[in-house]
Amino acid sequence: MSDLIWLSDAQMQEIAPYFPLSHGIPRVDDRRIVSGIIFVIRNGLRWRDAPKDYGPHKTIYNRFIRWSRMGVFDKIFAALAAKGGKPNQLMIDATHLKAHRTAASLLKKGLFPVVSGEPKAA
Repeated sequence: MSDLIWLSDAQMQEIAPYFPLSHGIPRVDDRRIVSGIIFVIRNGLRWRDAPKDYGPHKTIYNRFIRWSRMGVFDKIFAALAAKGGKPNQLMIDATHLKAHRTAASLLKKGLFPVVSGEPKAA
């Protein structure tokens, strides 16, 4: 497959400080797994449809879930957005999406951690 996404050395150096430390057994190549996560999400694929070049789909899925719950991706996004400074132009999207009634419980389960450091409303 020639349309695979691979993060460059500069991109990996930018986000590597936000990765959790490995305890015990060394982790599988972070570049390969993170590139696989980006590929699956960007293309709207199921985890099992990830190309074999990124490694086992179960490893990609497990790393995504574990790091999402730890807030790793939130920290990366916040840091990259802060480096960009204030935007010159803001765009508002009027897209309307319907969510299933059980989607509201995801916030209670902690699957979407708060990105900002602001305290929650009481």
